[in-house]
Amino acid sequence: MGQGILLSQEAEVDFMIHGVFSYNLFGQELWITTTHICTLIVLLVIVTFCIAANRVMKRASEVPGGFQNIVELVVEKLDGMVESVMGKNASRFANYIGTIFIFILLSNISGLFGLRPPTADYGVTFPLGVMTFAIIHFNKFKHQKVSGVIKGLCNPWVFWAPINIIGDLAVPISLSLRLFANVLSGTVMMALVYALLSKIAIIWPAALHVYFDLFSGAIQTYVFCMLTMTYVNDAIEG
Repeated sequence: MGQGILLSQEAEVDFMIHGVFSYNLFGQELWITTTHICTLIVLLVIVTFCIAANRVMKRASEVPGGFQNIVELVVEKLDGMVESVMGKNASRFANYIGTIFIFILLSNISGLFGLRPPTADYGVTFPLGVMTFAIIHFNKFKHQKVSGVIKGLCNPWVFWAPINIIGDLAVPISLSLRLFANVLSGTVMMALVYALLSKIAIIWPAALHVYFDLFSGAIQTYVFCMLTMTYVNDAIEG
């Protein structure tokens, strides 16, 4: 697990994904990596928060205080963000958008706590892009029907269809690569700082963590969710 921590001030520059332990499954050697461990930690934090929030809201009071205030604030802000973009369609997708928002945000800022952000692994961001791609096209075929989809591909001219198809197929790749590349670049920069400037990397790197992990991580989370909502809304409304 130590190989996944960025604050170790080692002499070597190391920002790669490492295997923690391996196991055999049907004759194949599989590895549990630092990405799996860090993702599990993020998920445990989310599950713990959800269990605590559920218990608090079951005993919710009319005048909220403490943890209830935090829960209501999180839900209110996420619902407001989704509604501002998706309008009448917001209620159907608020849970999905809220879930991926919290997961991506916590994954991005996990570097503040010495973890290697799970979103710095393309194996994490690509499935997120594929899920969005599936939701987009499910709603496109559901609301526009096959005829509407074909008409959209041939817009503005029939010979434009191959370009439109390539554009559709590029959506999960562009979404996942944008998130992955931005988070990985911050991970690389912090690894370089701690490895090459270890003698003087005291206190001041906290400012870099605020930018690369907190500010940039929040921006990339918002961009990913905003694009997801925009694509899905366009698919529904044609």
